[in-house]
Amino acid sequence: MNKNYYAILMAGGVGSRFWPVSTQDFPKQFHDMLGTGETLIQKTFQRLSKLIPKENIFILTNARYNNLVFEQLPEVTSRQVVLEPAMRNTAPCILYASLKIQKENPDAVMIVAPSDHWIEDEQAFTENVQQAFNFCAQNKALMTLGITPTFPNTGYGYIEYDKAVTETIKPVNQFREKPDYETAKQFIAQGNFLWNAGIFMWSVKSVIEAFKTNQPNLYALFEKGMAAYNTNAETAFIEAHYAEAENISVDYAIMESSQNVYVIPATFDWNDLGTWGSLYDKLDKDTANNAVVNAKTLTEDATGNMIRAPKGKVVVVDGINDYIIVDKEEVLLIFPKAKEQDIKKVLQSVKDKFGDNLG
Repeated sequence: MNKNYYAILMAGGVGSRFWPVSTQDFPKQFHDMLGTGETLIQKTFQRLSKLIPKENIFILTNARYNNLVFEQLPEVTSRQVVLEPAMRNTAPCILYASLKIQKENPDAVMIVAPSDHWIEDEQAFTENVQQAFNFCAQNKALMTLGITPTFPNTGYGYIEYDKAVTETIKPVNQFREKPDYETAKQFIAQGNFLWNAGIFMWSVKSVIEAFKTNQPNLYALFEKGMAAYNTNAETAFIEAHYAEAENISVDYAIMESSQNVYVIPATFDWNDLGTWGSLYDKLDKDTANNAVVNAKTLTEDATGNMIRAPKGKVVVVDGINDYIIVDKEEVLLIFPKAKEQDIKKVLQSVKDKFGDNLG
């Protein structure tokens, strides 16, 4: 395997739309959401390790999940776990990890990948990443993998690429915010728009130069710690200064303002597993079109439901259609799939009424 290949596996999110299974203390990336026997972070780590040496896969997560990482990925060492002492979106943590990697290997080429995506065609994924790595090793480029839209989704950002370019690697014209439905239909009709999956590739030199150019204050904050990175002094520096970082995404920080951005339309299947509805779409269905994880079910006049319960628990459903039904310890959620985006608000209401320990 190429020792210059690195990965930053992003595993710090809370995944509140998957409540009550996903909570602040035990978020979705550490759960076996599909009932396959592997958690999402375990599946992502194994996928990345087909191209990248396992010792070069860095897990970027919040300090509160440190123990969960080591429990689920016992092969990683403390060198590979990069802890955020405060939540500051994706740009600060990616810059921090990139500076650590640069200090270790200035010739590194890397991928930034979320820990909660579901990809079945892992061979196609590996081929796309290899293609991007080859390009990034030879060019000063910031790259992303875009997903060909299958319907006018209003929940994703979009990437507009130069439709005049026939090569697989395409220059990006611009990133577009999450659109309304009519705008999303226009994007798809134009034929040169992709969903932004939040998967990025670049050389460590290119990404750090982009931060230095576009985010000089953020760069200066973390560059001050270069002497401490990868030493015993690192933790003290990060704990003292990390919270000073601006709360900003890597898209806003460097991708939208850089001129050397490219995209590869992905050739693999993809699901971001962001909501119970997206999980429902991914799972096999029974004869009544219900998706079931772990539970034993008896259904009557019940179709289109997402049902999840502890392994072996019997769930009887009669006369309910298109609902999310999730049983987890002290919480039972019965909620319309059509309103799944409101689960975040419901969680806050539950916390307000019954206490933070439920979320």
